[in-house]
Amino acid sequence: MMQVGSTLPAHNLNLSLARRASFRNYTSPLNPLTRTPSSCSYSAAASVSSQTISRKAVSTSTEATRLHLANLDKLLQTQPPTKTQLDPQPDLENYKDQNTGSVENRGKGLLEGLSLARLWPQVKAAEEMSPRHLNRLQRLLSKTGEYSPRNNLGTRWREYHGSNNWAGLLDPLDQNLRREVVRYGEFIQAAYHSFHSNPAMSAEEAQLPRHVALPDRSYKVTKSLYATSSIGLPDWVDDVAPDLGWMTQRSSWIGYVAVCDDKREISRMGRRDIVIALRGTSTCLEWAENLRAQLIQMPSTEGGEQAQAKVECGFLSLYKTGGEHVPSLSESVVEEVKRLMEQYKGETLSITVTGHSLGAAIALLVGDELKTCAEEMPSVAVFSFGGPRVGNRGFTKRMDDKNVKVLRIVNSQDVITRVPGIFIGEGVLEEKLKSAKVGGFVDMIDRNMPLAYSHVGTELRVDTKMSPYLKPNADVACCHDLEAYLHLVDGFLASNCPFRENAKRSLVRLLQDQGSNVKKLYTSKANNLTRLKLEREGLQMASCLPSPSS
Repeated sequence: MMQVGSTLPAHNLNLSLARRASFRNYTSPLNPLTRTPSSCSYSAAASVSSQTISRKAVSTSTEATRLHLANLDKLLQTQPPTKTQLDPQPDLENYKDQNTGSVENRGKGLLEGLSLARLWPQVKAAEEMSPRHLNRLQRLLSKTGEYSPRNNLGTRWREYHGSNNWAGLLDPLDQNLRREVVRYGEFIQAAYHSFHSNPAMSAEEAQLPRHVALPDRSYKVTKSLYATSSIGLPDWVDDVAPDLGWMTQRSSWIGYVAVCDDKREISRMGRRDIVIALRGTSTCLEWAENLRAQLIQMPSTEGGEQAQAKVECGFLSLYKTGGEHVPSLSESVVEEVKRLMEQYKGETLSITVTGHSLGAAIALLVGDELKTCAEEMPSVAVFSFGGPRVGNRGFTKRMDDKNVKVLRIVNSQDVITRVPGIFIGEGVLEEKLKSAKVGGFVDMIDRNMPLAYSHVGTELRVDTKMSPYLKPNADVACCHDLEAYLHLVDGFLASNCPFRENAKRSLVRLLQDQGSNVKKLYTSKANNLTRLKLEREGLQMASCLPSPSS
């Protein structure tokens, strides 16, 4: 018998030839340009040896590639383990400051760490439609609220109420503070709901507190608040549009006073909390007052910087003007707070004023007056959402001297937070002018310019562009919307971190109120998920879900 080759015994020739048929026309999944021949001619016995060895190598490589792709597919279909309870700062374990050169994300899946989406668009599409993303979206659209843990604030409640101007709690955002901020924002939402359910005001209604569906059942409403405009529209306006009489009424319900009366919640918070919640602009006369942007002197019995305090004319008018059937907002707030202080005398109290837009502006005036309206006044803090500028630098100094703590939640894309006035009273330009030894020029402008406004308090800045759900070019209404603010706060980790993946706030209200500003990818997913859920359960979607952050 003749020798077939130096490396292939003759008795293996049939086995080698039988294997050739199984390797015809295979394309490598990792390199489409590499193909094996569909047919081969083996006329010389000497070439059989080398080609058989090559076929064995291809077989080994193909099996390894199949195993590798199977593992990748398993990873795509695997959901990350859910956390049963969060630590005080759980989210930041996955993120490090990029300036330190640390690994950005240790907790995410292997595929996200490899950034395969940048290499293959198909992987990105598969990741967006993976069960993990769909389950997360379905959870945020679920009718079952997922609540953040109510941690015991204990002896730290003063810190969360601004005793140190929230130093070290904002960037990164402390989990307990996030929950408190969202909770106070929902008190404002309750004011909006109550007003729009019955915007018209009668003399009889003014005598009793209006019913308000509070987001926190541990609080009870004790007083209704009304704002009155000092200007009025002609009588013929009501004759032309009688159905819109509430739009032209001089006095309108603007908010309420509530107090915590649940012993367990008082123990958790470390004190009994009094909340004053104020809605934003809703009537024609309130819009007219907003446009009265000239600065006017604040009433003051003291000299120095406080004598130079000025605020916007329209805001002060709504706060100090009394109505035909109701006292001024100023009188109502002071009277009710004094009554509650007397009722709960001897207890540890706090006063929290919270408002959105116009309500945020008036909240500053409320905080300013409350701090000096009585002896031994409790801690006063203001949580404002999307608030405009209210006064000049003299007013800012006056608030600081009175030790009124203000936390301004600001969306970088919200234009309302940059009006009214010019920016000479704050920011980089002022610091540059002072460093150039022209501070006297700045003071002269501040005293004489009618629009030399300045912001008050500590800032917590969020950005619409940080949300993975909202369009980066969302319109002005969305950027100023209170629900959008709460959505951004709920997902905020830090200024150098992306939106947190375990955000708990429901997306239902955001889709209802700002559906046109939500990315189409998520609106289509939401519609499909909602439709499937309704078909399966035969239910109708609720008009409003309870907030998971409460």
